[in-house]
Amino acid sequence: MTDLQDVVDSVYQDLASRIGEGKLADYIPELATVDPKQFGLALCTVDGQVHTSGDADTSFSIQSISKVFTLTLALGKIGDGLWKRVGREPSGNAFNSIVQLEQEKGKPRNPFINAGAIAVADVVLAGHLPKEAIGEIVQFIRYLADDETIAIDHDVARSETNTGYRNVALANFMRSFGNLNHPAEHVLGVYFHHCAIAMSCRQLAHAGLYLASAGRNPLSGGSVVSSGRARRINALMLMCGHYDGSGDFAYRVGLPGKSGVGGGILAIAPGKASIAAWSPGLNENGNSLLGSAALELLAQRTGWSVFGQ
Repeated sequence: MTDLQDVVDSVYQDLASRIGEGKLADYIPELATVDPKQFGLALCTVDGQVHTSGDADTSFSIQSISKVFTLTLALGKIGDGLWKRVGREPSGNAFNSIVQLEQEKGKPRNPFINAGAIAVADVVLAGHLPKEAIGEIVQFIRYLADDETIAIDHDVARSETNTGYRNVALANFMRSFGNLNHPAEHVLGVYFHHCAIAMSCRQLAHAGLYLASAGRNPLSGGSVVSSGRARRINALMLMCGHYDGSGDFAYRVGLPGKSGVGGGILAIAPGKASIAAWSPGLNENGNSLLGSAALELLAQRTGWSVFGQ
């Protein structure tokens, strides 16, 4: 039987000399101020065991990882009706591409690129003021992680709001095609704030457990989604969770995963564990360079690839 703490420690030790590699997401000014010499790992098994190494309790901006949780909420609200507005295919383009959105008449390719997540935020906003929708998202993540201290980093939210011109363009573009039901500035307020939620690896690994345990939250014993929906969210993460680096991540790691430009990655080993890795330096696709390497080593050492050992 594999000792998971030994695996987590060995992965950290093998990569420790590379801490600081990669490029910070400097197009969001607040993220450019983060110390790049940080690296954390946390692994939570479906029976509640937690194994950590490095900076696993340091909070960071989860950015696009939050799109997993807003997708879950949107599916809870309108079910498969969501797919009339958002596709389920890998994009093959940059996460903020306007060209693809024009070619496809305002329907984003998947819920994890920026345009898709903005459409998802529009669904979550229905029937709410923006502040209420943001509160619902934060409360949902707190419930999943069993941690009431999780909050939005308002400096990051302000930084994104002040510089997110391309996201403003994407939202207005979708609005022009009738694929946004609320004013663009209201939807973007929800989007920028959920991307600015700050969490540690430990909290993030806890929050992802429902996707590893057939839709149930092992921390509370409650059902979050059906097992079928959990399986489909995992499928989307595997295909689309790393932007135009998703195929490479599936090839190297073989686990559903969702990255964020804050340097975090949430990965799911179905039936086994939820894993969070974080190091702020990014590769050319905007995914954590060290986090990707760590998950590749971890998948090799546990044999947890969904494609077999």
